[in-house]
Amino acid sequence: MRYPAAEKLEIIRIVEQSHLPVRRTLAQIGVPPTTFYRWYDRYVEHGPEGLEDRPSRPSRVWNRIPDAVRDQIVELALHEPDLSPRELAVRFTDTKKYFVSEASVYRLLKSYDLITSPAYVVIKAADEFRDKTTQPNQLWQTDFTYLKVTGWGWFYLSTVLDDFSRYIVGWKLCTTMNAEDVSATLDIALAASGCDSVTVLHKPRLLSDNGPCYIAGDLAEYLEEHGMDHVRGAPNHPQTQGKIERWHQTLKNRILLENYYLQGDLEAAIAAFVDHYNNHRYHESLGNLTPADVYFGRGPEPGSIISTYRARALQSKIRSPVPNHSTTDTRPQSPSASAGPGP
Repeated sequence: MRYPAAEKLEIIRIVEQSHLPVRRTLAQIGVPPTTFYRWYDRYVEHGPEGLEDRPSRPSRVWNRIPDAVRDQIVELALHEPDLSPRELAVRFTDTKKYFVSEASVYRLLKSYDLITSPAYVVIKAADEFRDKTTQPNQLWQTDFTYLKVTGWGWFYLSTVLDDFSRYIVGWKLCTTMNAEDVSATLDIALAASGCDSVTVLHKPRLLSDNGPCYIAGDLAEYLEEHGMDHVRGAPNHPQTQGKIERWHQTLKNRILLENYYLQGDLEAAIAAFVDHYNNHRYHESLGNLTPADVYFGRGPEPGSIISTYRARALQSKIRSPVPNHSTTDTRPQSPSASAGPGP
């Protein structure tokens, strides 16, 4: 049985004041001699405080992150509040050349109450797509989403996303959702990707839903004129366009934190986030690369600290299915391939 520190001290006092030998006194109390002498040694060395129970865990964990590094991680998290623990781990490893795991960053941020609940509902889906693209510009996903400007009403964001890299190839903020708006967005994407100025064997296929603007004859004529095939998802099955739906969710979680009173303000916010999304936001599904890294064929050099991180992360996933400050980015930036709406 465990004795509180006060009872241990009382037993020591009884033994010290007893006229009986120590062992006989302890036998009557019911305390083993080895236990008593352990208490007594701690009492002599540390006083009454030494009788407090000590935690069974080791005083130092061999792989504990040093306090100075922990402070830097917290500082980065406060400076970049929009980054997830995974993105913080990759950013810290990439910029500080010091490996930390996603799980370590999560535990550290949780201890500082810096982990927020997700603002979305997780939907169970298949582990992976059955028919995958193998390179950029094979398949483009496109869709509209609604955004509001206070005092002006609803605007409609038309986006073209590269299926392989998740790169936002082009976008346009529109006042309607017509086939002409889709064609204008595709003009921006074709120009940004270079597919309209060079001869390619196959133009990107277009994947959309069955909205009125996507089944219109005007759009079919445009696609035929530009040599593009059109694939439409099954009705009532938005998972077919899961990547662009996820893009809409990520975009809205960020930019809808503010109110917008002018169309130009909303366009500026979208342009800033598209640049962040394409060039700075690490994607776990892309091996913790940015969409621009994948779209333009960039990647970490073999043996670099970030490639080591990704190898360790992959090994961790193979072992177990359970998911476990100056920040100057020195990697070359891509030329802006996302174009906003024209004047």
